[in-house]
Amino acid sequence: MSKQDPVKKLLFDYIVKSEEKFLHMASQKKFKEIAKNIVTDCYDKVIQIGDREESVGVLATGTLHYLLTCALIPSQRKVALDRTDIDIIVPNLKMLQTEPERAMLVCIPCTQDPSIIREKLASLQRIQPKKQNILLVLTRDLNLENRTFVITKDGQAFSEIITEIGQFADTHCQNKFKILRA
Repeated sequence: MSKQDPVKKLLFDYIVKSEEKFLHMASQKKFKEIAKNIVTDCYDKVIQIGDREESVGVLATGTLHYLLTCALIPSQRKVALDRTDIDIIVPNLKMLQTEPERAMLVCIPCTQDPSIIREKLASLQRIQPKKQNILLVLTRDLNLENRTFVITKDGQAFSEIITEIGQFADTHCQNKFKILRA
């Protein structure tokens, strides 16, 4: 059995502790508020664990995965296509391959090195030609062309990503459960 990532453990423990509150908020479709709560309450602890960019990236990935599940938005996490790693894809890899205009990618590079980020974005643009369908999550804005959601302690800017993804999913993805989110 492998040792659990300390950031994932902290996030999981926090979500379990707050589960009743978050389920109530989810029933009221307050997904942005859930995101803000998670980031605000976990951020200071997370940045003290290991490499800051990597730890915040794990927090962002885990938070988004939880929110997408709560919001019933179909997605896949940590998949690859043509040797390109994809952090999160909405709705799935099959849609990206057959109708890329109906798929959204979320890139969480876990670094602030502009050359590494540009390289990652270039590889994603080879499989997702619609630049507006690639969202970027960073710890500070680097003025890149892609829509960027900055994750900071207040969680405000980052929380907007769930609205963006939800609107995209409602208009571009076939989802049998859409009525549950309406």
